[in-house]
Amino acid sequence: MSLTGIILAAGASRRMGRPKALLEYEGETWLDRWIGLLRPHCDPVIVVLGAEAEAIRSGIRRAGEARIVINPAPERGQFSSLQCALASLPEQSTGFLFTPVDHPAVRPATIEVLIREFTRSGALVAAPRFRGRGGHPVCCARRLADEMLAEPPQSQARLVLRRYRDQTYYVEVDDPGVVEDADDPESLQKLLGPRL
Repeated sequence: MSLTGIILAAGASRRMGRPKALLEYEGETWLDRWIGLLRPHCDPVIVVLGAEAEAIRSGIRRAGEARIVINPAPERGQFSSLQCALASLPEQSTGFLFTPVDHPAVRPATIEVLIREFTRSGALVAAPRFRGRGGHPVCCARRLADEMLAEPPQSQARLVLRRYRDQTYYVEVDDPGVVEDADDPESLQKLLGPRL
């Protein structure tokens, strides 16, 4: 299986007050961390930027390891960024994995087991689940790309994925990072505090 990794980092981060992609977790930016997590398993890794794109591009170390795609209208929402990435999905990709940049605490082993189980199961969709809660990243078979591209930009990935609930494989993981995101300084402090 040839997977494309997609990191969604085009939002304006208004509640956080600064680009989330450039926040740090364990000594590297969130975006650098995600590129590093996906590179061993995905080729290519597509990063979707929008707001403050140049500041983010120049503020990360691993930009050369990813393909940068710009969402010209990120205010349409996160799904529009996923569509920008899917529009440039390589022909050889048999599937794709996507995540918002604001889940920086996902463990490398979680990525490995998720991709392994997605490949082994042959499921249309595979997602990690921690204590009953579904999280990120999410793996999808290639055929879902066309369906997502046909949706309006203001739609949501979950609305498409919900149609295939009975074809979704949940991978139980002992990793709170799959459900922990940070949208404001308060949730950032919680994320950076003692782990569950």
